This record gives sequence, structure tokens and C-alpha cells, in this order.
Amino acid sequence: MKVTAVYFSPTGNTKKSVEAMAGALDPNFTVIDVTAPEQASVEREFSSEELVIFGMPVYMGRIPAAAAPRLQGLKGNHTPCILAATYGNRHYDDALAEMAGIAERNGFLIQGAAALVGRHTYGEIQVGRPDEADLEADRAFARKAAENKKMQSEIPGKYPEGEAAPGGHYKPLTSSACIQCGICRKGCPVGAIGDDFQVDPERCISCFRCIRNCPVHAKNMDTPEYREFAEMFTEKLSKRRENEYFL
Repeated sequence: MKVTAVYFSPTGNTKKSVEAMAGALDPNFTVIDVTAPEQASVEREFSSEELVIFGMPVYMGRIPAAAAPRLQGLKGNHTPCILAATYGNRHYDDALAEMAGIAERNGFLIQGAAALVGRHTYGEIQVGRPDEADLEADRAFARKAAENKKMQSEIPGKYPEGEAAPGGHYKPLTSSACIQCGICRKGCPVGAIGDDFQVDPERCISCFRCIRNCPVHAKNMDTPEYREFAEMFTEKLSKRRENEYFL
């Protein structure tokens, strides 16, 4: 079976989980990384003999507002699929249900769905996840889902009304340490970094990709307000949540 991994993954959590699943089913799986702006309008039609694994992070209980339109050009023809929503140890709320609605409208048949814990964008929450135990569980789930003739479980949540929030409250800053290497500009999912390497707060979705990838740590969220929030949030979400799999 030919498998395609489709994901929006600014900081890599979703990529790790989805590629682990895809690799368990097809060592030569194909990747469509819709994180990149140049993939924002990618179009592809899949046959009923293929399988697609869709992965999305959870932002405020929804899939990212910037990501949802990037799935619209991907069409199935009774194509089996697996859904994976990755979240930072709080909750996935309606994200899986939102993904399910999009997939079904686009011609895909859902054979399994997963809510997976990864490191949160903010604070120091579940650092190191997904770990190898998580990924091995993902692989085992994918094998079962691929063999699933009809999904028996009900996907939690409901298809949300209205538009998703464009992003979080905290927008990365740029210090004088910036060497203008261009990594942040090239990698920004929404093109929110200008020629001066400053972040446009109106376009930024607070994914913190630029902070994680900056080689000299010039991109930062080093403010008293954020530090206080991150400490509180880290404590609040310190209790480990486990992955959930639906077949």
C-alpha cells in the first residue's frame, strides 16, 4: 500500500509522530509538508488503493487557522486515512472532530484517529515528547488502523463553528544577536518575518518555529510577562497525559 504523510508541523512534534506511523506501513512513504508556505496551495488526488495520514497540531482547541485551507486541495476517492492531532498536554478539544469533518468532505474514509501529546509551544511542558515509547505506540496503532475495515470508535468533540483563532498571544522578539542568516524567514509558515528579520505580530501565529530554529538564539520570548506566564503554565500542565487512540 502506498502511504502519504501530510502534516503541518512548525516545531516538529507532528512530523515525528506522522512519519513514525507512515514508516510502519510503507518504508517508501511520500511526504506533503504543508507547513511550508510554498505548499499552501498544493493539489493532489488520491486513489482508493492508497492511504493518507493527516497530522495537525492543536492551537486553542482547533487545528491552526493557517493550516486548514492547505488541506483543501488534497482530495480522496474513497481513500482510507488516519488522523493525528498533536497537543501540548492540555487537551485537543475539537481538533480531531474538525480534522474528521475536513477529511470526510474531501473524499477520505477515516480508519483511525489519534490524539498525541508532544512538547507544548510555551513553557517547559512535556519536553522530550513524543519519546520513543510514544512513537512505538503510534506505529502499533497505525498498523491496526490500516487493517481496520470500519472505524468503531466515535471521534471526540464536535465540528467547531466559526473561524479558528489566528494565533497565540505571544509574538517572538528579535535581539541584536541576529546574524540575518535567513533561517527564520525561510521557515516561517505564514511569512510573518520581514526583510529586517522582525516578526510581524499581525501575521504571526505564535508557533515559535523561529525561536526553536534560530542558531544564535536571537529570536526569543524573553519578557517578564512571558516568563511569568510560562512558569505558571508549566506548573499547571505538569501532570503527564497519555496518548489516545481511536479505532
